[in-house]
Amino acid sequence: MKIALHRPFRLAAGLGLISALALMGACATAPVMSLSEGGRSGAPAPVEGYDWFMHADAGEAVLAYGVADSDEVKLYLACRAGSGRLDLTAHGHDNAREIYLESGGDTERFPAASEPSAIHDGTLLTVSTTTDQPVFLRFRRLGWIAAWHGDAREVYVAHPGSEKGVEDFFSACG
Repeated sequence: MKIALHRPFRLAAGLGLISALALMGACATAPVMSLSEGGRSGAPAPVEGYDWFMHADAGEAVLAYGVADSDEVKLYLACRAGSGRLDLTAHGHDNAREIYLESGGDTERFPAASEPSAIHDGTLLTVSTTTDQPVFLRFRRLGWIAAWHGDAREVYVAHPGSEKGVEDFFSACG
C-alpha cells in the first residue's frame, strides 16, 4: 500500500496488520543521530523526501511517517475515531521487544508484540496504547517524534504545513 494524500483508504479490521506489514516494507533509513552527536538536544529539522501523512475514513484514522507514494513507512499509527486509543507499528532491530519513542524530552518505552518481519530485516513491533501518553502529547504540540534503536535516534519531523495532519489525527482519535 502506498502513502498518497489524494486517495483515502479504510483500515479494515482483519487487514490492519497486513496493511501495516505492507507499509513497513522498505529498508531505506531516515537520518539517524547517535547520543554522541547530541541526539537529545534541540529541535530536529525536517528531512527531504520524508513527511507525516494523515488519512481518515469511515471512523478510522491513520498517521504514517514516510515517503509519499511509496511503501516506505517508518512509523504507523492508527485509531478508531473518538476512542482515545491508538495502535502503533514500527520496525525493530535485533530481537527488539519495545518501541522507544521521544519527543521534546518526553520519552516512553512501550513493551511490544514482536514477530519476525517477512519483508525486511529485523522484526515488526506492535503496541496498543492511549493517546494521552506524554510523548504523544508533546509530539502533537511539536510536530516531531523520534524512535530510538539502541543509542541511535531516527527523527520523524513534519514539514511546514503537514503539522496539521498530526493535529488532525490526534483530534480524530480523541
